Amino acid sequence: MRTPLVVVTGVDPAAMDATLLSLAWDLPRAVSVRHAIDPESQVLTRTVSDATGVVERHEVQLEHACVSCALREDILPTLQRLARDERWSSIVSGLPTATEAGQLTHALATDTRLARHLKLSAVIAAVGASDTVRDLLSDDLLRERGVHTNPYDDRGVGEVACAQVELADVVVLDAEPRPEAADLLHALARPGAPVLPGADQVDGPALVADRHHHRLADAWCSPELDLDLPALERSSAWRLDLRSSRPFHPERLLDHIERLGTGAHRARGCFWVPTRPGDLLEWSGAGGQLSIGGYSPWGRRTPVTRLLYTGLGAPPADLRAAFEEVLLTPAEARQAQPWDVVEDGLEPWLGDIRDVA
Repeated sequence: MRTPLVVVTGVDPAAMDATLLSLAWDLPRAVSVRHAIDPESQVLTRTVSDATGVVERHEVQLEHACVSCALREDILPTLQRLARDERWSSIVSGLPTATEAGQLTHALATDTRLARHLKLSAVIAAVGASDTVRDLLSDDLLRERGVHTNPYDDRGVGEVACAQVELADVVVLDAEPRPEAADLLHALARPGAPVLPGADQVDGPALVADRHHHRLADAWCSPELDLDLPALERSSAWRLDLRSSRPFHPERLLDHIERLGTGAHRARGCFWVPTRPGDLLEWSGAGGQLSIGGYSPWGRRTPVTRLLYTGLGAPPADLRAAFEEVLLTPAEARQAQPWDVVEDGLEPWLGDIRDVA
């Protein structure tokens, strides 16, 4: 019989701990495991506890202070070991602060050895109610908050927090949020995912009886955004869905990337450039921190450029115009352009152009 697993993520350690504690008390015969990474010493600390208190505490020296190493070297082996221990009937796992759960959910969905012992019941995004909007939409860096995962971690708090909310089956705040914060969370969260105003609102037994909706989460979080968006009714949050079959012009993208990539909003999606026609490129950022990079080949799919912006108040008036200016014009798209080049200026983010004739 497989052991139900509930995974808790977040960028606010206090909100994560409140959710973990509530679940641990709500679930009979539950075991809780909390992992923390010291980015400087590259030490991963594992603390396992249940109703009797702390069961074990152990430190692991990581080869690199990164999420992949932590998962491979201790998090996944520990979850598998706890699932095989008959003392407990469910597991609550607190990932290292500022860790996204995507790699873990992928491993649990594809590794048959893990699937024999573990059933991923739910992924929870724990959010602090006092600074919700700042956590999601400011330009703060993780290292400025002391919650980075390695010495070279230059990720923004907003990008990580938004991605955690988007992947979650349930969003849990540690207190009643302000109305605009609740509106923003509902706009970011997967349609149908509940947003709960307090850790005491989590129904632990119902969670472990359910299962993580892997396909729904993948569809919602995919940079392709191959779905229809529900309307935001009576909300102080806004969405702007910009899409085109045309690619971005590489030079104009570099010239206007600040217009598209800065601002107090969440931005995500996909794009392509004619110098790399086979590459699906990902766009992800929040609060003015932007990341672009290769995601996968397009394969047989038709390339598309689609960026989804979400924020509070009113959308910036310049976004739609900037998007149109960066795209190849219809005339450029019809003409034979010299796109078979050795360099396109995007190498710092996308690497060298491959398969140049």
